Amino acid sequence: MLNLSKKILVAIDGSPASDKAAEEAVRLAAATSRGHFRSTLYAVIVLPSKEAPALTDLTIAPARKKKNDWQERQQRIFYVVDKAAQERDVNLRKEVVYGEIDEALLRFAEQEECDVIVIGSTGRGRVLRALRGSISSKVAMNARCSVYLVR
Repeated sequence: MLNLSKKILVAIDGSPASDKAAEEAVRLAAATSRGHFRSTLYAVIVLPSKEAPALTDLTIAPARKKKNDWQERQQRIFYVVDKAAQERDVNLRKEVVYGEIDEALLRFAEQEECDVIVIGSTGRGRVLRALRGSISSKVAMNARCSVYLVR
């Protein structure tokens, strides 16, 4: 069996679902790394492209805070994937991209020629899914590569 290195994108946001996805993505990257073929794991946070408050989950999100506050929050969000990748000696690249979540993830996956996208499924209720649509469903329907949904 030929086992070449893979490019794996994992979408993270600090939620329990994304933490599970990050752990699963690290396992996948470790399993596909053999000898000199080492997989690369891209941990990606997507931020809105506007500085103004946005309507999220039917509440007003606060405007972005000072740079130091964001750096602390970014470290907390990346913590799980950082720790898991270090334990398994996985090549990790951390990225922050901007835009609509599904579109930004798909654009990044195409630019980096990713082989698989790993994304958590939050299992939100029917009302929110009807209003906003499921990000994981949008990614799965529109991706040009494989998508691994983690529950």
